[in-house]
Amino acid sequence: MAAGLLAHEVADLCLGKPPLKSLSISATVADALTALKASDENWISVWSCDHHSNKNSFNVNEDCVCIGKICMVDIICYLCEEENLCCPSLALQSPVSALLSKVPGLVRHVEPSSSIVEAIDLILQGAQNLVVPIKSRITGSSRRKLLQKSTSVTPTIHNGREFCWLTQEDVIRFLLNSIGLFSPIAALSIERLGIISSEFMAVTYHSRASSAIGAIAQAHSDQTSVAVVDDDGILVGEISPFTLACCDESVAAAITTLSASDLMAYIDCGGPPEDIVRLVIARLKERDLQGMLDEFMIDSSNISSNSSSSSDEEFSSSTTTLSRLGRLNRSSSYSARMMRRAEAIVCHPGSSLVAVMIQALAHRVNFVWVIEEDGSVVGIVTFSDILGVFREHLDSMV
Repeated sequence: MAAGLLAHEVADLCLGKPPLKSLSISATVADALTALKASDENWISVWSCDHHSNKNSFNVNEDCVCIGKICMVDIICYLCEEENLCCPSLALQSPVSALLSKVPGLVRHVEPSSSIVEAIDLILQGAQNLVVPIKSRITGSSRRKLLQKSTSVTPTIHNGREFCWLTQEDVIRFLLNSIGLFSPIAALSIERLGIISSEFMAVTYHSRASSAIGAIAQAHSDQTSVAVVDDDGILVGEISPFTLACCDESVAAAITTLSASDLMAYIDCGGPPEDIVRLVIARLKERDLQGMLDEFMIDSSNISSNSSSSSDEEFSSSTTTLSRLGRLNRSSSYSARMMRRAEAIVCHPGSSLVAVMIQALAHRVNFVWVIEEDGSVVGIVTFSDILGVFREHLDSMV
């Protein structure tokens, strides 16, 4: 049975996966924003080849390589940088390379024939996405039809081939389907297995959200989250990049102006409360960030900077615009893009490994917070930590 598991190839995990939509490295941040808003996925890949240079060819002699990935969080954090606050419209014209992570090896190319063990090893070395050629024979006429369907911003064909990518979640889900082979470790507690990490990002609930930008960027890079705690270290919520990825660029204004606790309410799946939106607008005015107000199309002509003096009638003309803030307005279904609340997903030190896996997969996150009975944060368990346990067990199975 163990031999059967080890015989599986990366291609076995790619069945049914859609081809990657992509951006050329020559694209702008605005191009990235447009592509993400039109996509059903949170991420879009960035490639070294320029698909705009000759729309009638497949650049068969060009070395096309996926060099990174971006999502809405990258754009939000970029717009929150001090030099971009006053003129976000100018920042959007920057090259998309400004959004790419400086951490090497987050995206790695692998062959379909690579083993599952090789995939796990790459993830443990730091890879988050494995780019895999899709095993399909595309004829010349088929390629032309596919190219015609691809937009100039998000082509899917590179050197006449299409690719998909595998994530840590895909590998964990595959291992869960064979969990019976990993007895007895699957039933052991995460505490006993020693995979609870005490290194995590955290901010207090009353601190300025803008002070957490660095933590958000780091958590985004690590595929974790930023814990929001009270003065006693009790977990009250989180600022999750997974949640921010479902938001639009206007969240940059909220991060710039709100506290951590107000930001959690702003990005909650129910949409930003009107009183908090009023507060964002008032504080943007106080800081004279008119460019940010204009860029996010906030119609504040009838809103006084003193929100307490604004009547319902004065606010009504802006309600339609304000109700759209913070969430992407897509035609895709709710289930296609998992939209999460700011409430943290938690377990306890005594939780079993398999229970934590199921919990994380159910909520579409790469981590679970570990708390004590009183709610204080012990640490965090990540998919990477879990894969390390399975990798050691696979060695013993061999």
